[in-house]
Amino acid sequence: MKWHTINSVNDIEAIIDRSHVVPCLILKHSTRCSISSMAKSRVEMSWDFNDDQVEAYYLDLIAYRDVSNYISNEFGVPHQSPQALLIENGKCTYDASHLNIRVSDLKQAS
Repeated sequence: MKWHTINSVNDIEAIIDRSHVVPCLILKHSTRCSISSMAKSRVEMSWDFNDDQVEAYYLDLIAYRDVSNYISNEFGVPHQSPQALLIENGKCTYDASHLNIRVSDLKQAS
């Protein structure tokens, strides 16, 4: 699995554009939370998408809280941590938080 890092609002705009070509997963991750670490690990262990099926993006929401807030506002999804959002054609088509983040659910959504 290859994570692309998110560091700015410009990265979110690029993801929105990219999502018209390939679905994009955004994982909002708290580096201070054990549940967040567990959710991230579960995604990594279960990930079996090719890069041309879904691209994975990672946001350290402690370091980039303003970007996390932008994501919530842009996609109309209340902030949670950890949180996964699937972006397709510029829209959020799936979101889950905490231990409800599952690759099997992503497959059904994409």
